[in-house]
Amino acid sequence: MNKEELLARLGGIEWNDFECKRARKGVPEDAYTTVSAFANSAGGWLVFGVSERDGRLEVTGVESPDNVQNDFLATERGGQKLNREIAVEPHQYEIDGKHVFAFYVPEATRADKPVYLKGDPRQSYIRRGAGDEKCTQSELERFLRDAAQERYDGAALPDIPVDRCFDLEIVRWYQAQFVRRNPEHLEIADPVEFLLNWNFIIEQGDTMHPTRAGVLLFGEGRYVRQLVPRPILDYQRIDLPFDQWSAEHRWHDRSVFEENIFRTWQGLVAKYMRIAEHPFSIEPSTLRRNDDPPDYVAFREAAINLLIHQDYGDHGRKASIRLFTDRTIFWNPGDAFATEAELLDPTEKEVRNPSIVKAFRRIGLSDQAGTGIRAIFNNWHELGRVPPQINNDKGRKEFELVLINKPLVNDGMARFRKEIGVSLSPDQANVLSLALEPSKEGRVSLTDIRSLGINTVRQAKEVAEFLVRQQLLEPFGDTLYELKEPLKKRLLETAEPSTGEVTGEVTGEVTGEVSEEVEKLLAVMQGEMKRAEIQAALSLKHEEHFRDAYLTPALASGVIEMTVPDKPRSSKQRYRLTAKGVVLQRKGAHE
Repeated sequence: MNKEELLARLGGIEWNDFECKRARKGVPEDAYTTVSAFANSAGGWLVFGVSERDGRLEVTGVESPDNVQNDFLATERGGQKLNREIAVEPHQYEIDGKHVFAFYVPEATRADKPVYLKGDPRQSYIRRGAGDEKCTQSELERFLRDAAQERYDGAALPDIPVDRCFDLEIVRWYQAQFVRRNPEHLEIADPVEFLLNWNFIIEQGDTMHPTRAGVLLFGEGRYVRQLVPRPILDYQRIDLPFDQWSAEHRWHDRSVFEENIFRTWQGLVAKYMRIAEHPFSIEPSTLRRNDDPPDYVAFREAAINLLIHQDYGDHGRKASIRLFTDRTIFWNPGDAFATEAELLDPTEKEVRNPSIVKAFRRIGLSDQAGTGIRAIFNNWHELGRVPPQINNDKGRKEFELVLINKPLVNDGMARFRKEIGVSLSPDQANVLSLALEPSKEGRVSLTDIRSLGINTVRQAKEVAEFLVRQQLLEPFGDTLYELKEPLKKRLLETAEPSTGEVTGEVTGEVTGEVSEEVEKLLAVMQGEMKRAEIQAALSLKHEEHFRDAYLTPALASGVIEMTVPDKPRSSKQRYRLTAKGVVLQRKGAHE
């Protein structure tokens, strides 16, 4: 982080990777809880010499810079305050004549988590939003399970009878797929011998025991449920857009899978074939077809990713697939050990369940090692859609992948490309379109650019630097780029609204009517407003009434929209008028 990036961060708010401490004369005790939280989550910046006052960050300076820095770094490396030595990266700045330190705390490796205080694992913290939270017992157990030397899915299960625990129909199905896929291997007809050969059964002395992976993949239902007393997968189809749905709405189709993983896969294939966009015939065991473009690849790889990488030791949370009319959300208990940037690299990654992963790969149900997420992004890019969204929460150990059915380049963006007088390649135009997405807030990272089907960091940087030379983007640190302000304004004026239907220009007529409550809401809207600000402007005391009578109908009618539509409950969520809302607001002001 250079000085300019720090100053930009100080103009915002503390968040999950950025924490400020006053540290005027010494290191505050709670600095070490933040170190624990960052190390157990995805890393972050800890800044000394900055205070929060009236909701704003203010540089107050460190009065004894040498003592503070030396004490902090010595404690990090001493192994007394924390159970691990943390390789903190220090930076020192002078801002308005005051000393400020910024320390980058890296994420700890899987084997080194949890990082805790005072020799007590119960003093482990994770980062959640802008705060450090002590791990619950369940969260601590997840860290310890992932840190174990022996992988969880490879453990032998002496209490489960090897002669009764397997679903032989599924084993024979798998054997048939294996022979077809691997003709060079000697065929083993006996199911038990086959499972023994591939370590789904292991011998200990004179006794054979199934492994956890063996039961999860091939086990009879009652033994699977004995290991995992919650569903393997909760599949829901919800015939509504995501932003119009709430927990009170029922699903339109639901299947709760509580059988072994391959039975679950077969059931999911059957579900998918009924909701696929275009009818086609496929090979039932692999869900593969030969015609291009393969619009099913993203769903297929995302579903397999969910089945092979979830934390089956987490008995309190279940994996889910929720299909809305405008997106599909895959949610998993268990984070990816890699970062989002690493997930886009075509290299093999460390995985939670190596035995389960190998079982899928042996029959062609998972692409080449390390390429699954990349295949999802490439397929979605081929379809011309907004890149998938990943939320890999390393603190809460959960992974979410969202496939949004929304075109990346709309008609407004296409018109803009013709007007700016700069010849842009498809990749360059796509970067501008992505920067306009509400969730990006005008900024794109090199990882964001790679999500557009650009393979390497070098190629992504070349695209970004071209746009910088054309005065369309400007650098914001080493890996971030930001739309220039005049361009951002012009793009927003040119681009079509994401919600609502507008006929004519802003002064034209708008089709549709809205309720009296929505008209009142429109009258108080100014710029981007928080939910509480709109409610206060309407002098309404009851939040539930406000949501039911005002906010939800306004969203449904397309007169306002969320600034972070993909995370409706985000702390950064604001609401603003759409083009349709602008027309109705102006119309109301003149009546």
